[in-house]
Amino acid sequence: MIIRWRSFFLLLLACCGAWAHAEPEEAALCKAQGYPVGTARTWFMEACVRVGSFSHHAEIPGIFGGVANAMQPAARPLELGRVSQEPPFQWSVNGLSGLTVDDYLKRQPAMALLIVKDGVVQVERYQYGRSAEHRFLSNSMAKTITAMGIGIALREGKIKSLDERADLYAPTLARTLYGETTIRNLLRMASGAKFEEVYDGRDDLARYGVAAHNGGAAAGAKVISTRLHPQGNAFNYASAETDMLALVMRGATGQTLSAYLESRLWQPMGAQSSGLWRAGSDGLERASGNFNATAQDYARLGVLLANDGRRADRPELGEIIPKDFLIEATDWTLQPEAFAPKKATPYYGYGYQVWTFPSKKRRFALLGVYGQSVFVDPEQKLVMVHLAANTKAKSNQTSMGLEVGSLWYGVVTHYGSW
Repeated sequence: MIIRWRSFFLLLLACCGAWAHAEPEEAALCKAQGYPVGTARTWFMEACVRVGSFSHHAEIPGIFGGVANAMQPAARPLELGRVSQEPPFQWSVNGLSGLTVDDYLKRQPAMALLIVKDGVVQVERYQYGRSAEHRFLSNSMAKTITAMGIGIALREGKIKSLDERADLYAPTLARTLYGETTIRNLLRMASGAKFEEVYDGRDDLARYGVAAHNGGAAAGAKVISTRLHPQGNAFNYASAETDMLALVMRGATGQTLSAYLESRLWQPMGAQSSGLWRAGSDGLERASGNFNATAQDYARLGVLLANDGRRADRPELGEIIPKDFLIEATDWTLQPEAFAPKKATPYYGYGYQVWTFPSKKRRFALLGVYGQSVFVDPEQKLVMVHLAANTKAKSNQTSMGLEVGSLWYGVVTHYGSW
């Protein structure tokens, strides 16, 4: 009897241990199948392949009818320091207080979470068998990278003014709504076009995507033809507008985004690994998303943004991203009222392809569907990278939107005031 009870007790411990190590929604994300990678048809919509596809996106054949363009890493990567012990970050949500980083990872399907303060890694965690070696899909975080490219091209004089029409640099957009829109209004998602983006495979994004797959971004532009508002008057999220900026960049610089930004952004900021950006059959990056990088390199990008476009360990490089452009892009007080927090959306404001927080202090975020985020607090030189496999495309449709925001609030207030 003693032996039998001991066996039962050991079995109970083993079961409890298995339960304790279960990761959120791992069954729906197909852990039993080894987190499979999807195909060009399934990678975005199907939950079973989300973890695998979001960490191997650049390798899936056939996406957009093209391949991944590479940005090679820096010869001298930015060294990220590392604390010996994680700070005791705490956060609260829905009446629960004293929650920790461990609690967050038990509650939400995050593949990677990094918190960096003053260039020093405070937290680095991975789930679902992912690691520092994996490249994670950006989804719409890539939009901010595209915008920074516009700022660099503006500094170099390759773009004369943000108030010029897109078709001045992208003649293939002539006689289209987007061609008639200024670069500034494309940056603000303010073309005025009728464009619905709900990720159901039947929206305007899908309609645009089919046309762009078959004929490139300029062909996609031709199917977006109804203007609901005068340009510049209202914010309306439309991923196609970022692809138009990629056409502008190619026309202005004579290069694709990857070729142009490799020596001007990716290498100067100190990337340790190559960044891979999926392109269409025309060789042009689908700039609205589709960028792939390691979590640590997303953190390095966040550190550069937190330092107003400079690299603290390489002052001789100067402003990698023009400071004036970066601040204008990320400070909601420098944008028209229609783009302010709680005006553009019920919570966030919108700058130049970047989301702004409703706070007096300048804080902003790179956001992508299914939970991809880089949060930046320049005053505290604080960055949080969050890469996820959420159930719904829009995080506010699940508890993730509220909880990742609450975690960020807890991290910010650990070091100072909101």
